[in-house]
Amino acid sequence: MKRRFLAAAALGLAALAGLLPRPAAAQAQPVEIQFWHGLAQPLGGQLEQIVADFNASQPRYRVVPSFRGGYAETMVAAIAAFRANAAPHLVQMFEVGTGTMMAAGRAVKPTYGLLAESGVEIDFGDYLPPVRGYYQAADGRQMSLPFNSSTAVMFWNKDHFRRAGLDPNAPPQTWQEVEQAARKLKAAGLACPLTTAWPAWVQVEQMSALHDVPIATLGNGFGGLGAEMRVNNPLMVRHMNNLIAWQREGLFKYGGRDAAADALFPNGECSIYMGSSGVRSRIIREGRFEWGTAMLPYYSDVAGAPRNSIIGGASFWALNRGPQGGRNAEEWKGVAEFFRYLSQPEVDAKWHMETGYVPVRRASYAIAEREGYYQKNPGAEIPIEQLLRGGETTENTRGIRLGGYVEIRNIIQEEMEKAFQGQQDGQQAMDAVVRRGNQVLRNFERANRQ
Repeated sequence: MKRRFLAAAALGLAALAGLLPRPAAAQAQPVEIQFWHGLAQPLGGQLEQIVADFNASQPRYRVVPSFRGGYAETMVAAIAAFRANAAPHLVQMFEVGTGTMMAAGRAVKPTYGLLAESGVEIDFGDYLPPVRGYYQAADGRQMSLPFNSSTAVMFWNKDHFRRAGLDPNAPPQTWQEVEQAARKLKAAGLACPLTTAWPAWVQVEQMSALHDVPIATLGNGFGGLGAEMRVNNPLMVRHMNNLIAWQREGLFKYGGRDAAADALFPNGECSIYMGSSGVRSRIIREGRFEWGTAMLPYYSDVAGAPRNSIIGGASFWALNRGPQGGRNAEEWKGVAEFFRYLSQPEVDAKWHMETGYVPVRRASYAIAEREGYYQKNPGAEIPIEQLLRGGETTENTRGIRLGGYVEIRNIIQEEMEKAFQGQQDGQQAMDAVVRRGNQVLRNFERANRQ
């Protein structure tokens, strides 16, 4: 009797076991994709939420994000990791690192090849031309996936304009009008009529694009490694001399390199600020005054101006593990599927509306427009309209493809600072940028000539 009872119990347990889920250890583990990015909080948290949403959308792959410092630090870390055969699958690289990445050879897995091998399709024809073009090879093939894109715009303090007797709803459109407004703002007792963040990006790179003037030969480097700097042209010399004179007169305040001047507008100190469109969310959060967004000013006596501005921000690059390779097809498939997810207009539109970065796809822009985002947020459409101004891009408005340009941008800022300190004029500053910049280009050419 006892033996029959135990046998029946054993059969019952066996049947029950068939109904229970298998232990977790027996289930297939997702393929891990390591992703290094350069966005600090709060943007970094918003990016990592997109990653979490992708992970939750499917069980096959798990992207693991890791903040590695600013863009420059992230680039240095990724290069060092590749040499040590420990590079991440993905790295977020800022736009001025594009020339360096293009020349990185076997370190990079080009996006066009990644997608073809993985059977994943992305409609790059729907991407905004200035965005997709920045990250394309000379033959039009996509080298990286555009993601967080911005451009430079002008913000103005409407309260300050009222105080100076200026029309708060009529921002200056030309540099001649900027100078006139700055004089009235100063006369009204405002200590900082005008400032700029990212001096090299806004006052040299964007300035050149808006006026269809080259930064360098060979289509700003898109034509190959033999490019030479050309920023000592009449337009840039004129503009630098104006900035020097305005700074001396107290109309313009130099706020420092890169993003150092970003705080000078939200805190109410400066009346007119030129910087990244991505600063919009910070102004909304911190500004205690009425403000507006406008396109960057231009010189009205320059034929053909204004053209489109160029982008800032970053794209995503797929990397080989190291000199010995080390990726399998399933890992690459995971990267491609993540790219497919990021390229969805719904994902891009959400990122655009939550962060202030521009939508990279026309379909994303249509979603935001359909949801009434631009009606509720006047001025949010300005960066997009400025990027699309003038139709198709020219070789001077497509972007910059110069190797070692991170170093060249620092050189531009160094020479601008010497000028603001009274050590040189605009011609001397731009001549120095050309001389020193060309040395960087030749060093990069020697190191990367195939």
